[in-house]
Amino acid sequence: MRPGAGSPDPPKRRSWAEPFRIKVVEPVHVPTADQRRHAIEKAGYNTFLLRSEDVYIDLLTDSGTSAMSDSQWAGMMLGDEAYAGSRNFFHLEDAVHKYYGYRFVVPTHQGRGAENLLSKILIQPGDVVPGNMYFTTTRLHQELAGGRFVDVIVDEAHDPASTHPFKGNVDLDKLEATIRHYGAQRIPYVCIAGTVNMAGGQPISLANLQAVRAVTQAHGIRLILDATRLAENAFFIQHREERYQHYSIAAIVREMCALSDGCTMSAKKDSLANIGGFLAVNDENVFEEARNLVVVYEGLHTYGGMAGRDMEAVARGIGESMQDEHIRARVGQVLYLGQKLIDWGVPVVQPVGGHGVFLDARAFLPHVPQQQYPAQTLAAALYLDSGVRTMERGAVSAGRNRDTGAEYLPKLELVRITIPRRVYTQAHMDVVAESVYFVHEKREEIRGLRMTYEPRYLRFFQARFEPL
Repeated sequence: MRPGAGSPDPPKRRSWAEPFRIKVVEPVHVPTADQRRHAIEKAGYNTFLLRSEDVYIDLLTDSGTSAMSDSQWAGMMLGDEAYAGSRNFFHLEDAVHKYYGYRFVVPTHQGRGAENLLSKILIQPGDVVPGNMYFTTTRLHQELAGGRFVDVIVDEAHDPASTHPFKGNVDLDKLEATIRHYGAQRIPYVCIAGTVNMAGGQPISLANLQAVRAVTQAHGIRLILDATRLAENAFFIQHREERYQHYSIAAIVREMCALSDGCTMSAKKDSLANIGGFLAVNDENVFEEARNLVVVYEGLHTYGGMAGRDMEAVARGIGESMQDEHIRARVGQVLYLGQKLIDWGVPVVQPVGGHGVFLDARAFLPHVPQQQYPAQTLAAALYLDSGVRTMERGAVSAGRNRDTGAEYLPKLELVRITIPRRVYTQAHMDVVAESVYFVHEKREEIRGLRMTYEPRYLRFFQARFEPL
């Protein structure tokens, strides 16, 4: 007989809780239905154009939106704002050496600054860059430098329903075929993302990364990581690759970096800072070129577009991002929201990724053709329902073919519900889940959108729409 007559059944598992205490809060406004409708109309049905004051729960992005720790805030007060040789740069450099292991560091204002430097240094017109699915700013910088991205990710990555545990893996046959077709001399580097954003935050396995490294070394091709969410990728390796289940997050990250020649980094994600990034490499010649170019595009090589206080926040955030208890709670919150939606029959990308839950907009709104932007439509519908801001990752984000002008219509038409780190509670996740559920219940009433304004580059940031 269970203990306590009439008491509920004992729990089947132990709950987790956030490994921090809340010391400061920011009051938020909960807009009414009329206010939400007025705001989304004024924003042209683009959640990027909403004012933050009109948003209740802001899940647009995890980039620069994390809550910094007391240690990071204390570090901000120790900012050395010297134009040259700031001590905070050397703290940042030490952190990169310790946790990532690269020899040389060039700071940038954020990740795309590092992408710009890397593309200008390594890519020549006519080059191709294979990678495990494109990312918007990465591909644009490659194209502006005269290169072309080639997708070599496994086919499962393009299937939202596939439960492959490592949908960020590279298809080695595709990679080899690309090298044979174009020649190693036309491939400046292979670009590998740790957790693939556009695929739903899906990880790459260490075994696959090791195999990719073997291929690139055999052909004399560099391997560059997008290390933006490498700690989250390490969490999935720890839990899904038996060999690494007793490794720490920090040890797995270091091993991944050791397989590469360098990385671009947006410190606004894993590193828990509001701004910042860096390019880290092992090749001294590449470093020298980057150190020269950063002065042209970002700032001096010892600040690269960041204030000293921001470099200190990044340096301290890097260490915090490697703590196992932190990453367990961070990814755990994402998995909590994802499982809730799966249990309610809402179509999401599976397995649930590391930084957000991605709704499968094509399955959610099967009656809305992709040319009417179902993901953009769904993001607007969620905001109208509850004031929750999400973002589109589908045809609008994919943009147009630079040669033909035709719209890309990717297999993945997704709405990204992105969870900032250390910002929202489990109760917020329940509110979000319920909003998705109620929009799903009335999905047949939702109609698509027509684009009324299209910017030249990265149109998803500023495009405007109207309902059909």
